[in-house]
Amino acid sequence: MTPTRPHAEFRSAYKAFRGIGTRWSDNDVYGHVNNVVYYSWFDTAVNGLLIERGALDIHAGSVIGLVVETQCHYFSPLAFPQTVSAGIRVARVGTSSVRYEVALFADNAGLPCAAKGHFVHVYVDRATRRPAPLPPQLLCVLEELK
Repeated sequence: MTPTRPHAEFRSAYKAFRGIGTRWSDNDVYGHVNNVVYYSWFDTAVNGLLIERGALDIHAGSVIGLVVETQCHYFSPLAFPQTVSAGIRVARVGTSSVRYEVALFADNAGLPCAAKGHFVHVYVDRATRRPAPLPPQLLCVLEELK
């Protein structure tokens, strides 16, 4: 069986959105946003949303999320000074892990995403760094993003 080729999706496939401003330094010598910046945007979008919704306390919470897997597929370039919109959804929730899927859209309604990918957070006890059950407030937010 031939694997399915990744394809660009539309905004309707995602549950929540966060705006991201590009910076001059995001562009590389080829005139578009460097690939490493996309991963930073994924992390920023998800963690920003979780903080905003009260599901993550990065300073005093008992659990923190560590990234253990990432992937990104690129479909069209993004560049400064565009505004980017990150679409977020949850694909899988485990006892202590979550797979987030994120798509990046040029701030231009109607176009499919410029890139999409995923990352997996394993939530661990802040002190011991051992896997910990997902807190109830986090589970509530994750349910909204499925």
